[in-house]
Amino acid sequence: MARLLADRPADTLTVGEMARQLGHSHGAVRNAALTLVRRGEADQGGTGQPEFRANAKTAAAAQTAVISPPGTHSPRARAATARTTILAAATPRQTGPIRRAGGQLYHPRELADLPDVEALNRLRDADVPVLLYGPPGTGKTSLVEAAFPDLLTVAGDGDTTVGDLIGEYTQDDGGNYVFQYGPLVTAMTEGRALLIDDATLISPKVLAALYPAMDGRRQIQVKAHKGETIKAEPGFYVVAGHNPGVHGAVLTEALASRFSVQIQVGTDYDLALALRIDARVVRVARHLARQVELGELGWAPQLRELLSYQKTEAVLGTNAALANLVGIAPEEDRDAVAAAVIKAVGVKKIAPLTLGKQLSASAVRQPPGSTGSAHRGRSR
Repeated sequence: MARLLADRPADTLTVGEMARQLGHSHGAVRNAALTLVRRGEADQGGTGQPEFRANAKTAAAAQTAVISPPGTHSPRARAATARTTILAAATPRQTGPIRRAGGQLYHPRELADLPDVEALNRLRDADVPVLLYGPPGTGKTSLVEAAFPDLLTVAGDGDTTVGDLIGEYTQDDGGNYVFQYGPLVTAMTEGRALLIDDATLISPKVLAALYPAMDGRRQIQVKAHKGETIKAEPGFYVVAGHNPGVHGAVLTEALASRFSVQIQVGTDYDLALALRIDARVVRVARHLARQVELGELGWAPQLRELLSYQKTEAVLGTNAALANLVGIAPEEDRDAVAAAVIKAVGVKKIAPLTLGKQLSASAVRQPPGSTGSAHRGRSR
């Protein structure tokens, strides 16, 4: 890094430009450049996208820095071609849990005879955008986070603006207004993956700002910042999430046509059992899910709700966890959910978790799950 800057003392280089020259990931290049800046061995500029240049100490730092010269590693665009060929021949299978950036484990599932994370990476290498659709809580976001460690995410809703995607002017500590690039520009210039979560909640007019980056142009114009043209670096990739049953979610023809591959994501109930979630509750979830498929019901617990049930049960006991499972169901489906729970668990009545009468000072708290017929005879 230091040698590259020292060899071009008159140039100001972006992370993307340096990554192409060195053949390293954008994240590694950014970290190395910031380290040089912190040590006073390079200067940083730019009002949004960071830029770096050599200073008086850069040449000396280059004498001791250990770097790979340009050409040692291939940029992602060339590496992707080789990688796709290797994958097609060897078909490695990553079936074990993958630790996501937040520390949570993701358990890969099968997709087109491949582990889902591997399939998504092949699609990325081929630059085929993917739309994941299914109920909330089925693991769409978790899958994308596990597949792409370099991921940036936009959480979409009805208030999402073009500025939330591309960037906008913000006030710095000195009271001056500077243009801060948004996640779309960052993903394009650093060659990273971008997840547009709940994309169908975003106004079609806002999403239109994304489309030029996804088609053959692979560039956008930032009208709010001097009409600047941003070009996508190799590795830039867009994946979107869609929850069809959420109020206000509209999958327009313009959006659907941008995603050549569309993958339905549902809850893996076998995984729920493997994670030692109460088998009776998993049975209830399966039953309700079948009713949803038949159009008889609008809601069923997904993996997110089942994991929440397990945690609540560990803290408050089975009765409270069952009551909470009923309470989180939409009001119009609550009676059906309660009936399914009653039938599976064998209790006479179940109602949403509710505050009761005020406890006296002498009241003694029983350990969670120590009483109640719902706790007896639980199967695993």
